[in-house]
Amino acid sequence: MMRDMQRFVVAGGQAIATDSEGYLRSLSDWSEDFAMVLAREEGLQLTPEHWEVIRFLRSHYQEHGVQAQVRVMIRHFTRTWGPDRGSNHYLHDLFPVGGPQKQGNRLAGLLRTKGEH
Repeated sequence: MMRDMQRFVVAGGQAIATDSEGYLRSLSDWSEDFAMVLAREEGLQLTPEHWEVIRFLRSHYQEHGVQAQVRVMIRHFTRTWGPDRGSNHYLHDLFPVGGPQKQGNRLAGLLRTKGEH
């Protein structure tokens, strides 16, 4: 199956194993360097807003043991940034390759969700 193919992202001088789409094989391999290298590969320049979303995704996962649903992200960022910048549309503009649920989680070093292909 294509999604089981392994590749490596070199970050911080180490080769880090990911699946074919860039999701980490091991959560403990995540670093900010990894996020920056993967973002660059995906044509994304990380801004402070990107880092806010990435940190939110990581802390939500650590606190709840599950990835944040998009509606949870929208509720949080609407409170934090206001209704325009906290919207689903704006979050997808920030993460154009699959939105915050896919690209955001990938950059945050979270594993692929079961429903993704």
